[in-house]
Parts: sequence; structure tokens; C-alpha cells
Amino acid sequence: MNSFLESIINRDPAAKSKLSVVLTYPGVKAVFFHQIAHFFSVAKFHLVARMISQLSRFLTGIEIHPKAKIGKNLFIDHGMGVVVGETSEIGDNVTIYHMVTLGGISPSIDSDNQRNVKRHPTLKDNVVVGSGAQVLGPIIVGKNAKIGANAVVTKNVPENAVMVGIPAKNVGTTTEEFKPYGITPSSDE
Repeated sequence: MNSFLESIINRDPAAKSKLSVVLTYPGVKAVFFHQIAHFFSVAKFHLVARMISQLSRFLTGIEIHPKAKIGKNLFIDHGMGVVVGETSEIGDNVTIYHMVTLGGISPSIDSDNQRNVKRHPTLKDNVVVGSGAQVLGPIIVGKNAKIGANAVVTKNVPENAVMVGIPAKNVGTTTEEFKPYGITPSSDE
């Protein structure tokens, strides 16, 4: 828990203390509730798992399916409106901003053929997903990739790529600090 909180303080200049992170960050609460819901999901107590995830959604505004797999130190910044689908997989040290969807692309018809099938994205380690981005389908977002605000990603993303736009396009590699909102010190010129 200590390294988890430290990882958030290292990624958020607004974080003043571990206590403030625990008490006031909805992403921390959502990850905590997800760990409990995931435990019950793995134990095949699906209704209990879903009830816990819905309580978490009510309290935090963040919906994480109990079956989603989440690595160490996930930081959901602000968090309102984040949706993480059932077959999503999230690596270590991932940062997700508010209004992000890790969703599927299959229609809600013929659900029987979609059960137990990978339908949601996999985010590898150190990925950053900017606010409002939609990462859709059973795609893989490579290590250290950065997804800009409001991008719509429907294809695999290489490691270290910077993806922006609708549909998202690779505009380079992450060789310097990523600005998830597209603002740089020289943007006001």
C-alpha cells in the first residue's frame, strides 16, 4: 500500500500527503474496491462481486468490472466517468485520466457467442491514457505508450508510441515527458 500511495504522489503534483490521497482520491477507493470485487469474482461469487463494483461506482463515479485484471500502482486521476470493461487488462504503473473508456466494440446482440471472449483492451506497463480517450476492442497498447485526450484507439499501439486524434494516429515516440492534455510551455505563442 505504501508504494502504491508513493507512486500516486510521484505522478500528481496536487497530492500533498498519503493521508490526503487515501481520504480524497476516488481512484484509490475504486482500486481498493476492485481488489475486493475481483477476489469474489475469482471465487465465483459473481453477484457479490458485481454488487461491490456497483457500490464502488456509486461512491466514486468509476466503473471497473470485477473480472478486469489490474497490475500494481494503477493511478486513476480524478476518475469520474472512467469505465474498465470485463476483459480489460492493465499493467503496472498505468495512469488513466477521467472519462476514459476501456471498452468493447461488439454489438449487444448475440451475447452468448461473446461470453468468455477477449473483448476489451490490454494496457501494458507505464501507459498513460489522457482524459476522454476511448480505447476500444481486444487491442494491445504497448509499454510506455501515451494516448492523448479524446483520442479514439481501435488498433494495436506500439511500445513508446504517442497516439492522438479520431481515429488515433501515431505521431511519434515518447522521448520526452508526455503532456496528456496536449499543452506545452510554448503552446501560448
